[in-house]
Amino acid sequence: MTEDLMWAPAPGWLPAGVRVYAIGDAHGCAGRLAEMHHRISTHAAASKPAKLLLVHLGDYVDRGPDSAGVIALLRAPVLVPGAESVSLMGNHEQMMLAALDAAADDRIRGFWLDNGGAATLASYGADAEDSGTWSLVPAGDRGWLRRLRPSLALGGYFFAHAGVRPDLPLDRQEPVDLAWIREPFLSWQGTLPAVVVHGHTPVRAPEVRSHRIGVDTGAVFGGALTCAVLEAERIGFLTV
Repeated sequence: MTEDLMWAPAPGWLPAGVRVYAIGDAHGCAGRLAEMHHRISTHAAASKPAKLLLVHLGDYVDRGPDSAGVIALLRAPVLVPGAESVSLMGNHEQMMLAALDAAADDRIRGFWLDNGGAATLASYGADAEDSGTWSLVPAGDRGWLRRLRPSLALGGYFFAHAGVRPDLPLDRQEPVDLAWIREPFLSWQGTLPAVVVHGHTPVRAPEVRSHRIGVDTGAVFGGALTCAVLEAERIGFLTV
């Protein structure tokens, strides 16, 4: 079966022969992420370019039922046949790592739990009320989270979980802004050095602006899980 895709002009560009699949916030929805990988595989097999790149835009954990399953999927050696894979750091990964640190205090741990961390712990068989069980989150998963990249630049695009500070060059962005920012980035009216592809801020449908493409469509809140398909100077979307 061939995946149908409606292409439209994109605000950015990629080098010839390169296609990027950029997936928004999965938030513990492991089954839907696996389905998205399958749909990407089907679409890519129909007209495979010279280089395929799969970009996950962060927020793999918290709120949804199977954060452990999402991480297991992303740690697999092959996610989509023939595609390289890059996973970026989201603010929920930052919160999780801070809370699991041995030096974390109750405020840091409580902040994570208030933002969906209890569901993540439950997916590992741990109890949010008993920090002694938090060691059930494997060291391998923690190490993988610590190695997540803050951003990726490619062609006329810049990939980051939340966005960028418009007043700073892209090579001077801080990891906390890349994972957390909303304003003034979302409503920015000026130009940026590249079109930013991001998640973090849930919307009902993908947003395509001159300076940004937002693909967090609230999968964990009942919306779709969305993937932006970028190639040359065109864009399309896959949803599950």
